[in-house]
Amino acid sequence: MEQVRSTVTNFFGRVPLSYTRFSLTQQADGDSSQVEMKLADDEEECGDHVMADNVVKHRKGNNCKGTCFKILAASLLFLTGFLIGYLSYRGRVETVFKNQEKDDGVPESSVGLDSPAETDSVPEMSNVLHWGDLQSLLSSKTDNLIFKDNIRKLTDISREAGSVNEESMALMMHNALSNMSLDKVWNDEHYVRLQVNGDSPNKITIFKNDDTEDTITPTSYVAYSASGTVSGGLLYCHYGRKEDFKTLQDLNIDFSGSLVLVRSGLISFSEKVKNAELAKALGVLIYPEPSDFTFPMSQSRTINSPFGHAHYGTGDPYTPGFPSFNNTQFPSVESSGLPKIPVQTISSEDGRKLLQSLGGAVCPSSWKVQCMLGPQLKDAKSVKLDVKNVLADRKIYNVFGVLRGFDEPDRYVVVGAQRDAQGPGAAKSAVGSSILLKLASMLSEMVKTDGYRPKRSIVFASWGASEFGSVGATEWLEGYLTTLHLKAISYISLDSAVQGNGAFSVSASPLMYSIVEDSMKEVKYPTSSNHLYPQFVKGSKWTETIVTPFTFEDTAYPFLTYSGIPSVSFRFQKDNKPYAYLDTDMDTLDNLENLVDIDVMCRSVAEFAGQMVLRLTHWHKLPLEINQYSTVLLQMAVALFKQYAALKEMGLSITWISSARGDFKRAAESLNTEFSQSDLDNKPFLRSLNDRIMKVEHNLLSPYASPNDTPFRHIIYGSGNHTFVALMEHLDLLNTDKAKFDRELFKKQLAMLTWTIQGAANGMAGEIWEIDNEF
Repeated sequence: MEQVRSTVTNFFGRVPLSYTRFSLTQQADGDSSQVEMKLADDEEECGDHVMADNVVKHRKGNNCKGTCFKILAASLLFLTGFLIGYLSYRGRVETVFKNQEKDDGVPESSVGLDSPAETDSVPEMSNVLHWGDLQSLLSSKTDNLIFKDNIRKLTDISREAGSVNEESMALMMHNALSNMSLDKVWNDEHYVRLQVNGDSPNKITIFKNDDTEDTITPTSYVAYSASGTVSGGLLYCHYGRKEDFKTLQDLNIDFSGSLVLVRSGLISFSEKVKNAELAKALGVLIYPEPSDFTFPMSQSRTINSPFGHAHYGTGDPYTPGFPSFNNTQFPSVESSGLPKIPVQTISSEDGRKLLQSLGGAVCPSSWKVQCMLGPQLKDAKSVKLDVKNVLADRKIYNVFGVLRGFDEPDRYVVVGAQRDAQGPGAAKSAVGSSILLKLASMLSEMVKTDGYRPKRSIVFASWGASEFGSVGATEWLEGYLTTLHLKAISYISLDSAVQGNGAFSVSASPLMYSIVEDSMKEVKYPTSSNHLYPQFVKGSKWTETIVTPFTFEDTAYPFLTYSGIPSVSFRFQKDNKPYAYLDTDMDTLDNLENLVDIDVMCRSVAEFAGQMVLRLTHWHKLPLEINQYSTVLLQMAVALFKQYAALKEMGLSITWISSARGDFKRAAESLNTEFSQSDLDNKPFLRSLNDRIMKVEHNLLSPYASPNDTPFRHIIYGSGNHTFVALMEHLDLLNTDKAKFDRELFKKQLAMLTWTIQGAANGMAGEIWEIDNEF
């Protein structure tokens, strides 16, 4: 029946199949290609004879045409009658078989009418699972998964990126994937430049008024800090956000000549350092405030100095925009995101002592912290920061395994987890790596023995050097940039997913919202009988309660903002606070076991990730919701409209961007309509529609920004002068400092934003002749 339906669909379908000249060779999907007829102005063919005489040719040509039309009409009448009778017969047979299956106690979904049990003439194939059966199978398999043993093996050794131990761990991951029923397992190597501890430890020296010294020797360091020594006073600047620095600058506090003390959290280390550098601070000290984190039971509220990186970007900062394959030598360049000032982390106790030693003005009440700002110290003269990090060339590995899809193997979902860690890294990387292996094993077993037939491929990725800014993942993206945005449907990150047993939060592309929502409705919360979805909605839109912005540390971030691939990461936390021991030498399995039931939490993570993978590989139509971006763009237009009067006064208008937003909305609605009216058996047509959805994120990467100079080119979630955030910050100068507003720069920003949105709308509209653009 499927072959008959497919043949009729492709005969009358809107999208032609591939043509083979004078061939009726059966295609891979069972459809026949059509015969290509040669037409010429000076001759026509009828049977094996060519009519040379014009009059005779015309007469006989008409006879031939008449005969052909008669044959075609008779054929169509015969085919119509045959299909009506055939479908009626099959409907009766299907009812008989269904009744017989029920009588025999066999589930309806387990045996199809085209199965080998009916006839030997039908090609042999395993049972194809329906969606409900597939969900039940996934849930039953995750219920029996045990993760603790793998996590223990992964945390037994330290695995700093590029070290011998980390290379051994890559080999272990490769062997584990090779022992599964995957279609292929492979590695890729990258030669990168990392920054590591020098021979002498970094330290902070406090010069006291009585000419004595106190020395702080941290247990960790911040990669890609500038090396050197700086001395001066110490200023407290809360979390080091832009608004925190602005608050103090409005109080006429001068950062030049001083170091800055900030709390970790809310934004990345690199953003804190970038803001401090813009404020002309000499250096940065970062400490974890215990009240910002959640701790295991019966643990003291202290946190050792955490590891992090200060590169305002991702990937190897010494080959920005280029892949680092095969030790290839590129021009001597450095990322513009490398800081020019030294930075160091300290423990929570040392941070508290420094905060209490500050004098000067009282901290702003909005910070809700009882402290002084500095830069004076109560009983000390100054603070000296000495950073002695050194560069090291290292070889790192990414390890991959793939389950090839049955219909579209050249379209794939990527599921990934980082492998390296500074210290034990139980919650940071061992949990994600263990879940990655279990998912690969479980899904490959479902294909081999349970009838799971993913339409699209699934790539399992174990990343190297993620601690240094998603280096392994970013280098892979750089190496295959021109391919991945055409083939990768989405990226699902498993990193740091278990940080507690409370609140569930998600960072995701708006295209992924519907997948996230539908998956939440199916996965039970690990510590109750409720599902993830209703537990957190509580009468409001779930996107307003559990969606959090991507950070630079998130491996999913470069997938979305550099390569334009819809991405998602997620995590369980307690009281909406991150786990205190992430990125520290205290991230052990024992401490994590005192925080959560590891197997229970990992099962929920595995099932949620598995649900998303199944949805992306099972349905004919990709479940990516393009209408979500229409809402996001509307919010942007509303924010711009609030400045309408000021813009009009300067002769500027937001009409262009409003029109582009309207075109985007209409294109999204039109594409959804095409899907709703399409024949699900017309695979070429569905593929063309799916490809247009896949490219939405990529089309929102600004074509006016260089991936070398500005890698995060996404106009909404990226970083740089091309983004909507940068445009709004510039526009805010009309209210705060009008003299700094650059009219020509704003016009350029508005034009770049407008035409990027318009380009995304045109990309959704389809072929160039289908675009009715009245912009």
